[in-house]
Amino acid sequence: MAIDPICKMTVNEKTAKWTSKYKGKTYYFCAPGCKAEFDKNPEKYVSK
Repeated sequence: MAIDPICKMTVNEKTAKWTSKYKGKTYYFCAPGCKAEFDKNPEKYVSK
């Protein structure tokens, strides 16, 4: 399971409808709003 970087919900990578790639890594989202927020400023949400 992946963690949505916006809302911290767990997301199943196999069934996730919303994903984004950033710097070679795939991020998984629970909803289109979380994906849109990440896509606006991914640096704000990537693991430090």
